[in-house]
Amino acid sequence: MNRKGIFTFLILILFISLSTNICISQNKKPMTFMDIMHINRVGSPDISPDGSRMIYTTSVLDWEKRKYFSDIFIVPTTGGDSRQMTFTKDKNETSPKWSKDGSFFAFLSDRDGKNQIYFMRPDGGEAWKVTKHKDGVTKFEWSKDGKYLAYTAGKPEKRQIWIMPGKGGKPVKLTSHKTPVKDWYWSPCCKKIYFIAPDSVDKIDNKRKKEKFDVKIINPVKFPDHLWVVDVEKKEEKRLTGGNEYTVQQIVISDNGSKIAFNGASTNRYAGWLDVEVYLLDVTSGIITRITKNSVWEAPVSFSPDSKWLAFCAADEFTYGRLSKIYVIPSNGGPIKKLLPEFQYDASISFWSDDSKTIYFNTGVGVTRQLFSVSIDGGKPLQLTKEKANTYVFKDKETGTLLIYYTDPENPNDIYTSTLNNLGNKEYWIRLTKANPQVENFALGQYETIRWKSTDGQMVEGILIKPVSYTKERRYPLIVQIHGGPASAYTLSFSGSYGTYTNIYAAHNYAVFQPNYRGSNNYGEKFRMEIAGDYFRQAFDDIMTGVDYLIDRGIAHPDSLGMMGWSAGGHWSNWTLVSTDRFKAISTGAGAVNWISLYAETDVQFTREFYFKGTPYDNWDHYVKVSPLKYIKNAKTPTLIHFGEKDQRIPRPQGEELHMALKKLGVPTEFIVYPGMPHGLREPRYQLVKMVAEFNWFEHWIRGKKGWFEWKELLDTLKKEKE
Repeated sequence: MNRKGIFTFLILILFISLSTNICISQNKKPMTFMDIMHINRVGSPDISPDGSRMIYTTSVLDWEKRKYFSDIFIVPTTGGDSRQMTFTKDKNETSPKWSKDGSFFAFLSDRDGKNQIYFMRPDGGEAWKVTKHKDGVTKFEWSKDGKYLAYTAGKPEKRQIWIMPGKGGKPVKLTSHKTPVKDWYWSPCCKKIYFIAPDSVDKIDNKRKKEKFDVKIINPVKFPDHLWVVDVEKKEEKRLTGGNEYTVQQIVISDNGSKIAFNGASTNRYAGWLDVEVYLLDVTSGIITRITKNSVWEAPVSFSPDSKWLAFCAADEFTYGRLSKIYVIPSNGGPIKKLLPEFQYDASISFWSDDSKTIYFNTGVGVTRQLFSVSIDGGKPLQLTKEKANTYVFKDKETGTLLIYYTDPENPNDIYTSTLNNLGNKEYWIRLTKANPQVENFALGQYETIRWKSTDGQMVEGILIKPVSYTKERRYPLIVQIHGGPASAYTLSFSGSYGTYTNIYAAHNYAVFQPNYRGSNNYGEKFRMEIAGDYFRQAFDDIMTGVDYLIDRGIAHPDSLGMMGWSAGGHWSNWTLVSTDRFKAISTGAGAVNWISLYAETDVQFTREFYFKGTPYDNWDHYVKVSPLKYIKNAKTPTLIHFGEKDQRIPRPQGEELHMALKKLGVPTEFIVYPGMPHGLREPRYQLVKMVAEFNWFEHWIRGKKGWFEWKELLDTLKKEKE
């Protein structure tokens, strides 16, 4: 073939390729804000005793009611279509559990007002109500032999345990404890129930609140919670823990019933939530042994199936900020052994092997999440999944069935199953749920994992989302999205939330950049801890060199840059505001601007002390040095500010300080406060407002769109939704 022929051939191939892309674009529609809101959620999976079926819930947004409502579905574990079992509009069916013989299942439903327990057969038909408590039912659980079904009922301040025959019948009150039952657990022998309850209740405090004296005392004195046991037949209660050394938070019972491990939190009214230790109770002797003494959170706690080992997770060498390691100790006493000493990712126990020799754990690896295993004898871990995705593998304890939550850029979270041997090859997995079939009709952004060199030579990783109609022949406006934490990371998962909604930007010809900057998880301990004492400098360089990399590649337009982030992402957005004028617009959510005032305002101090090397009283100048407010006169970028009205982590005054400064300096700014919202936005309407306002802020300041946010535009969106 001569040169002319080759050229003609290449042009033909290009034409076919472009035509194919046009066809794909014509067959699929761009995602809208309401499409983001209507991403359904699967949860609460439970496998039937014979392993043949799985029940689960799917939560769907009811826009008019401003709530998600869940129904129950059933699917064969061999795969196939799911069958919807409940159809109660504007009501919730939750916590489905199979009976021990698999002939029916139970669930909670508020279809008649308060939550009650209902039974239902898997072949369909009407569910029937088996409890009728005025104040509703909370947790329920069968005994291991299926003889009894226990549950808690009553107002929170009076809640007690009730019990009925396993297949239904008249409930009887099992406990008449002087204080409310907070949590409870069946013993493996099915003859006892362990429960946690406070030592006392302040009746005067409850009374004054009923009389509308609702003054709040900060850090009030609280009575400790302790562990009790009640005999199912005799209904006799016995105290197992006591005193003021700790308050029992949660317990784990060994499979042979001989040991109970629990987390004991400090009773000091000013203690932080890290002040928790692991304790071990010998059921026969009643002797309690304190396992840890470090004031670092240890969780989860887990016994091996043979009950010979106790394992728990904690920061390496019990030092806050370091990687999480797995520790094991003989349940009959002995030295603590640390597993994974050289492993450069966090480890958190998921499940044990049946022979009690191996622990399986999920962890983040770069922009993915994978399953690993490690022998309790030590040694190197084994990676079992290798998907370019976010996976979470766990085991149904009763049947041993492995279940996998899986999401990637093209698929929202769904549940799969696999054998242990096939975990490494997704082709052999069985898909059990498909909660969002509508996604197949969406035109999605193209995800690419990218790596670049920062100013100190360190390679940094992140994710680039290209526009739906991406072509190499043009540059695009770039939205830089900064993740929270900062000990977190962006992963290859479906963008279906109000926090990022990357496919909206991709549909409107924006590129999106998600950097895993210094301080992020999934890249080793040094990478994560490097910002302690030097919070913004290197991480900011990581982000900006990533932006330059995308400009050099010809993807991002240097004059069309925007940045957005929430929490730590808001911190870095605020730092960017005072460090450069390269961005045309910034949207900052729940971001700190004054670390000194934040230290007293926030509900968590230990993270500030870690990142800024002490309290502001000890390190005043450093706290000032890393506060964006110190440099606010450098700010030139139009900035949209978001805060939840009731945010305790990064309280609203931080937004007030930033907004006032920008107003006084004449920098374009708007401030949105979301009524009653905590650190994250839970109300669907507020989530929609955040997305629409933020997106249009970029449209106005980057692309010159007239106006930035019109209520009419949002209301028109809702009108289309109703139609």
